[in-house]
Amino acid sequence: MTESRTRFDVATLRELAGDKVFARGEAYCSQGQVDILTTDARRVRAQVAGTEDYRAEVTGRGSEIGGSCSCPAFDDRGFCKHMVAVALATNAADAEPEDVGALARIREYLRAKSIDALIEMIVGFIDGDPTLFRKLDMAASTMSADDKTLEARLRKAIDDETRTRGYVEYRAVPGWAAGVDEVLDVVADLVPSGRSVLALRLAEHAFDRIERAIGSIDDSDGHCGGLLCRAQDIHLSAARAAGPEPVLFARTLFAREMKGEYDAFDGASTIYADVLGALGLAEYRRLAAEAWEKLPPKVGPQAGRLSSTTDADANYDLLMHVLDGFAESDGDLDARIGLRAKELSSPWRYLQLAEFCLAHGRADEALRRAEEGLWVFEDDRLDERLVLLTVELLSRAGRCKEAEKLLQRAFEKAPSLQLYEELCRIGGSGAGEAATKFLRSQLAGKAPTRWGFPADLLVRIMIHDRAFDDAWATVRKYGVSSSLRETLAAASEATHPGEAIETYATRIDELAEVGGAPAYEEVMKLLLRMAGLRSPKEQAAHIAELKLRFGRKRNLMKLIG
Repeated sequence: MTESRTRFDVATLRELAGDKVFARGEAYCSQGQVDILTTDARRVRAQVAGTEDYRAEVTGRGSEIGGSCSCPAFDDRGFCKHMVAVALATNAADAEPEDVGALARIREYLRAKSIDALIEMIVGFIDGDPTLFRKLDMAASTMSADDKTLEARLRKAIDDETRTRGYVEYRAVPGWAAGVDEVLDVVADLVPSGRSVLALRLAEHAFDRIERAIGSIDDSDGHCGGLLCRAQDIHLSAARAAGPEPVLFARTLFAREMKGEYDAFDGASTIYADVLGALGLAEYRRLAAEAWEKLPPKVGPQAGRLSSTTDADANYDLLMHVLDGFAESDGDLDARIGLRAKELSSPWRYLQLAEFCLAHGRADEALRRAEEGLWVFEDDRLDERLVLLTVELLSRAGRCKEAEKLLQRAFEKAPSLQLYEELCRIGGSGAGEAATKFLRSQLAGKAPTRWGFPADLLVRIMIHDRAFDDAWATVRKYGVSSSLRETLAAASEATHPGEAIETYATRIDELAEVGGAPAYEEVMKLLLRMAGLRSPKEQAAHIAELKLRFGRKRNLMKLIG
């Protein structure tokens, strides 16, 4: 065997497939069920005989192994027995890559035939293979048909291949996509053959048909997105070759970017800039600016809640993105800020605007916009991110007292651990004490409900401050969620081992009742923690009690041992 031959590391194969799958693949190989079709230094393709015949491909070399297979097992679990068999058969082959495989033998056979004999052979094959017939017919049409006839044929081919005939299930999508890809191959070949104008129209038709089909396809693996990208590549190549009239082409592209459902033409003015040229780009900008001017400003809570008929067809983000690209090219920062200031229908929009200003050296304007957003939406739900940015900007500006007051108001409106931490950072321990005092005052008369535990935040703050005595006293008085009680137990094991043991014991009972491997693993972790918090005698007594109560849980008993 020569060094250039494709070889695959057997240990890696076993690891990828697992012992059972590897053994089955090894049996397939030893029984001669692999027919290698073609190999090269990085890829082997073969047909493997089994319950059905499957096509498998193994790629890579050494311990870098990948590939695919047409069998259902590959879709479900990945590396399959057929791929193992192909890799092992390749390792066992003696010849050089170019000499190995059925396709190599077939090539030698065909080279000995005359052209006429080959033509008759192929015609005989296509007579019984509708797919091959259609593929060759489309290819032949590009040589002989006039543009009108060819366009009609290829439009029909695109329609036929993109038709879904009901819902296309996951397993059928690759086959459907392969058919569409084949007709796109024919459209792509029109460009170098001098029919770029026709290719441009057909690529647009393919876009429309693929987008229409997406709703009827389980496209979990993104085949349709790949087809749209392929169609756009053809469209761009055809446009560059055809040189369409720039103003009219700008209108076509703009309409597609605004109305496309799947973002296939997003950023068209940049992607097609060399095709559009100065005239086309000017028209694109004019169209975007004209559409933008028709949109009313959206500022404040009411703008976010209400929708007018004008808004229904508008896409503020898309138009802003288009015009922002032109303004960035001009170096016009004021225009870019003005674009973002037109759509301020949520605190998040104000946050984005303030962050944009800050990122471009406009700290004063960033603070002004952030404060404006808090004021405009003061009666709405608090946006903590906007509050924290405003606090940061106030602090930078030396207005720390205002930052502290803002944090206090925000905390009282929508308290959180992050706001508490920021309060302590800016206002010191006194501000933190005032915040916890406020939370205690809010707990009066409140009890846990199915929707939440009112004392949870206060206890989280106490854990943060390592005030464990106060935390456990609050738990006993008001109760907290079970997950938070466990967090407190883990944090305070050294100072409050009794409470931690009690918490862990309760959780172990719950997990034992639930059952299952993950629950039992958690039981063992908790028992291990408890062992470090009490005497061996106490631990043994607890385990004996668990065995008595949960003896019927055999898997748990095996773990406890």
